[in-house]
Amino acid sequence: MEVIYEYAWLIPVLPLVGAMLVGLGLISVNQVTNRLRQLNAVVIISLMGAAMALSLALLWSQIQGHPAYLRTLEWAAAGNFHLRMGYTIDHLTALMLVIVTTVALLVMIYTDGYMAHDPGYVRFYAYLSLFGSSMLGLVVSPNLVQVYIFWELVGMCSYLLVGFWYDRKSAADACQKAFVTNRVGDFGLLLGILGLFWATGSFDFNVMGDRLAQLVESGSVSNFLAIVLAILVFLGPVAKSAQFPLHVWLPDAMEGPTPISALIHAATMVAAGVFLIARMYPVFEHVPAAMNVIAFTGAFTAFLGASIAITQNDIKKGLAYSTISQLGYMVMAMGLGSYSAGLFHLMTHAYFKAMLFLGSGSVIHGMEGVVGHDPALAQDMRLMGGLRKYMPITGITFLIGCLAISGVPPFAGFWSKDEILGQAFEANPLLWLIGWLTAGITAFYMFRMYFMTFEGKFRGTDEKIKDKLKKAAATIILESESAELAPNFGPGAMKHGELAATGDHHDSHDSHGHHSDSPHESPWTMTLPLALLAVPSILIGLTGTPYANYFEEFIFPPSETLTEVLEKAAEFNPTEFYVMAGASVGISLIGITLASLMYLQRKIDPAAIASQIKPLYELSLNKWYFDDIYHRVFVVGLRRIARQVMEVDFRVVDGAVNLTGFFTLVSGEGLKYLENGRAQFYALIVFGAVLGLVIVFGVT
Repeated sequence: MEVIYEYAWLIPVLPLVGAMLVGLGLISVNQVTNRLRQLNAVVIISLMGAAMALSLALLWSQIQGHPAYLRTLEWAAAGNFHLRMGYTIDHLTALMLVIVTTVALLVMIYTDGYMAHDPGYVRFYAYLSLFGSSMLGLVVSPNLVQVYIFWELVGMCSYLLVGFWYDRKSAADACQKAFVTNRVGDFGLLLGILGLFWATGSFDFNVMGDRLAQLVESGSVSNFLAIVLAILVFLGPVAKSAQFPLHVWLPDAMEGPTPISALIHAATMVAAGVFLIARMYPVFEHVPAAMNVIAFTGAFTAFLGASIAITQNDIKKGLAYSTISQLGYMVMAMGLGSYSAGLFHLMTHAYFKAMLFLGSGSVIHGMEGVVGHDPALAQDMRLMGGLRKYMPITGITFLIGCLAISGVPPFAGFWSKDEILGQAFEANPLLWLIGWLTAGITAFYMFRMYFMTFEGKFRGTDEKIKDKLKKAAATIILESESAELAPNFGPGAMKHGELAATGDHHDSHDSHGHHSDSPHESPWTMTLPLALLAVPSILIGLTGTPYANYFEEFIFPPSETLTEVLEKAAEFNPTEFYVMAGASVGISLIGITLASLMYLQRKIDPAAIASQIKPLYELSLNKWYFDDIYHRVFVVGLRRIARQVMEVDFRVVDGAVNLTGFFTLVSGEGLKYLENGRAQFYALIVFGAVLGLVIVFGVT
C-alpha cells in the first residue's frame, strides 16, 4: 500500500498532462488536433479515469486505517524561513479526491454527447482537464501557500470555462463578473494568510491553529485580531462557495456550457470553499466569534438562495440558486462545529447536484430539437412540460435528484441534511428554524421545477408562448439587465399576460435549427452518467445514518479522536432523531404538496398568489435587488470615480507635463535665434552685455 502513497502525486499530474498535450496540439497543429477530436477526448478521459482509480485505492487504504501520509521538499529558504511544497493524504484528502475524480470523469463522458457539434469541443476538454487538475492539486496541498496557488488556478479555469463562448457578450460579462467577485474574496484570503503567518510563523494548518490559540490565551495576540484574521481567511470561501454577500457571480456562471455548470456546482470550484473551511478548522474552532459569523452567514445564504429559486423559470438558474442554498447548509454546519455533517452534505450534494445539472443539460439538448437554439427558449421551463414521456431516463434521474435534495428518505440528501438540522437544533434553535424553513422552500421549488418540466402537457410547440418569450427577451436586452421584470411565477402567469423572460443567454452548442415537433432522449454518452450518478444519489447517504454512522467514524474534526466520536455515537437517542427527522420530512412534504397543487393539479393559481404578495414576489424575482445595488454602487459608482480620476489625470497630471513641454518648446524657439553659430553675433552679444554692465555699475 505504501507504493500507492509514493505515487499519489500522479493524481493531479495526470489530468494536467492531458490538458498540456491537447493544449500544445491546439497551439501547434490546430487543424489536425481538432480533426482527432474523439482521440483527444479518449486520452483526457482515460487520464482522469487513472486518477480516479488511484484515488479510490487511496480511499480504501485510509478506510483500512493507514496513517496520514505527508511528503514534501524544500521549495524556498531565506534565513529562518523555509517553505516546503508537496502533498498530503489523509481522510479528508482521500474523500475529496474520490468526489472530484468521479464527478469529473462522468462530466467528461457526458461532454462527448453534449458538445458533439461544438467547434470548441477539443478546447473544452483541455479546459475541463486543467480544471480537474487544479482542484485535485488544491485538495492534496499540505499548506496554505500551496492551497493559494491552486486556489487561483481554479479561479482561472472557471474564468475560461464560464466564458467559453466568449464571442457572446453575456458569457464574456459573466466570466468577468465571476473573476472580479472572486478577486474580492481572494484578496481577503491573501491578507488572512499573511496575517496568520505573521502571528504564528507557519503556513501549516494544525500548527497555525495550535499557535494562534496559545498566543490568544497568553495575550500575545488580541482576541480581536484573531477574529479579524479568521474572518479574512473566511472571505476566500465566501467568494468561492458563493456565500452572501459575494454570491452574485454563481447564477451568471450558467452562461458556460452545462457540463462545466455541473462540475463547478458539484465537485470543484464551490466545493473548494467548503474544503478550505474544513482544512482551516483547527484555526476557526479556536475563534468562537468567527465560528458564529460562519454559521450565520451560511444560514442566511441558505435561505436567500432558496427564496430566489422559487421564481426562476430558467432551469439552470433555478439549480444555481439551489446550489447557493445547499452550500449555505454546509457552511452553517461548519460554523456550528458540525464538521462531519458539513462534509457529509458536501459529498451527497456533489452527486445529486451533478445529476440534476447534467439532467438539465439533457433537457436543453432535447428541447433544442423543437424550439431551435434561441437562448431565450431552450432553457425556459414555461415552454417545457410532459418531457417524461419523451425523455424517460432524464425524467427518472431528475426525479431522484429532486427527492434527494428535498430530504425525502431514504435518498442521500435526507441523511446529510437531517444531520445538519439536528445538530443545529442543539447548538442554536434560531439557525435550526432558518434551516428548517429553507428545507420546505427547497422541496417546493425543486418539485415546481420537476412538474413544470416533466409533467403535464408539452408546451414547446405553442407559438403564442414562444412569441411572448421572444418579445420579452428582446425588451429585456434593450432595456438593460436591471430592468424590472413582470411576474413569472409559473405557467399560470401566462393566462394573465404577465409573462416575462429573464433575458439570459443559454447553451447554444449546436448551430442547427429546430427539426422536430417533440423532444428526444439524449444519446447514451449523456444518459449513462445520469444513470450512474443516480446510484450514489440514492444509496450513499446510508453511510452516514445515525444507526451506524460510518462516515463520521471516518471523517471527524482534527481536534477529536475516534474514541470520542464513538462515545458520542453511543449516546444516540432514537426518539429525538424521529422527532427531528419527522419535522424536516414533514415540511418537505408540505412543500412538495404545494408544488403539486400549483403546477401539477393546477388547483391553485400561482399568478394569483404572486399578485397577493407582490412585494415579496418582486423581491424574489429581482434577486433581493443585490445585482441592481451592486451594479449601481460598484459598477456605476466606480466608473464615475474612474472618470473623475481620468479628469484629474488629464487636467492636472497631463497639464503639468504639457506645460513643461510647452515651456521647453517656447524657450527653444527663442534660443534658436540667438544661437545661430555666427562668431560676429556672439561677439556683439558679449559687447552688449559688457556695455550693459558698465552702464549699470557706472551709474551706481
